[in-house]
Amino acid sequence: MKTLIQHIGMLAGIHPIETRRLQGSEMSSMGIIHDAWLLIDNDRIASFGEMKDLGKLPLGEETTIDAEGGAVLPCWCDPHTHLVYPGSREGEFVDKIRGLSYAEIARRGGGILNTTDRLHTMSEDNLFDLSMLRLKELAATGTGCVEIKSGYGLNTADELKMLRVVKRLRKRSPLRIVSTFLGAHAVGRAYVGRQSDYVDLVVNEMIPAVAQEGLADYIDVFCDEGFFTPEETARILIAGARHGMRPKIHACELASSGGVRVGVEHHALSVDHLESASDDDLRLLQGTGTMATLLPCTSFFLNMPYAKGRQMLDSGLGIALASDCNPGSTPSSDMKFVVSLACIKMRLTPVEAINAATLNAAYSMGLEEEYGSIAVGKKANLQLLQPVPSLDYIPYAYTRRLVRMMVLEGICYSL
Repeated sequence: MKTLIQHIGMLAGIHPIETRRLQGSEMSSMGIIHDAWLLIDNDRIASFGEMKDLGKLPLGEETTIDAEGGAVLPCWCDPHTHLVYPGSREGEFVDKIRGLSYAEIARRGGGILNTTDRLHTMSEDNLFDLSMLRLKELAATGTGCVEIKSGYGLNTADELKMLRVVKRLRKRSPLRIVSTFLGAHAVGRAYVGRQSDYVDLVVNEMIPAVAQEGLADYIDVFCDEGFFTPEETARILIAGARHGMRPKIHACELASSGGVRVGVEHHALSVDHLESASDDDLRLLQGTGTMATLLPCTSFFLNMPYAKGRQMLDSGLGIALASDCNPGSTPSSDMKFVVSLACIKMRLTPVEAINAATLNAAYSMGLEEEYGSIAVGKKANLQLLQPVPSLDYIPYAYTRRLVRMMVLEGICYSL
């Protein structure tokens, strides 16, 4: 089955297929064609070019879509979410307004453990239904690839329940989904005051159980002040690696915690957050394969400092962007807003931010060979937008809904 999209006002996000990620000054450029067409063959991009050259293309029985001057970009890739959860936590939102910190709310029984208690009593079917609604909402804003973590179970049965929901989402949704086991998101209530015993549980029981059912592509640890130490993190990552799970870890959200070092030492695909990363932490990332994944919506919602995105790029690092969608610190999955915040608060240019939310974000999920850019042979995961005057307009119009159609694995979905 072939589909031709023609009269594209701007085809953006073009990179050579061999480009796996962008770093430093590389992030300030991308290929753009104005007045373009793009041909899809089954689920792959077959070719593209300028409309004036379309007559040279041997056409047959293609389905034709008129973009009517709209822009076409790769779908957003969101490499850090906690999308599977039982319900909202707007009460804590009010607590934050009244001045309570994230740590204070957690000490009062809120935070992660609040969601854990509610998840424990919810059926897998109900959890799946809620999560599927969130996934559809996410897709409607232009996201085509998403990572989903566990981490609200904090016991073996409930962590497995979460990951089974993710597995069902993968089967039922046209989005490309990767799964991450985050049993070390916090210490479960039954183990409060016995953190070492909880780490034993994660290593000796949870990880083998997750691996036995093949439920996780990656393993994550919340390596930060008040959560898990670098030594505990290393032990968990080593155990995960024995079962084929590569690290993608939380690091330096609340403090310069040693998370970057342990991530780099264990070849983490990404270290995520970095709001409190020091200059020394950032130097550790130089010359490594570990991506710095930044979550500006977390800073926005929690009113905390933003990661040093501009500094990272100027030092030659590459960065990815993600939503951190979760009920406590980021109740939003809108990657277009993430891109806007990266421009406004981290001083990225629109091109840099869009590259960070597409190709580099795909790299942060291990999907860059097939997703994240416009290239012949890559998966046809595209967002068709309304006409826009320039690429800069996309983050500039930070609340405007621009997506008209999604193309997911070569299949078109009108919105």
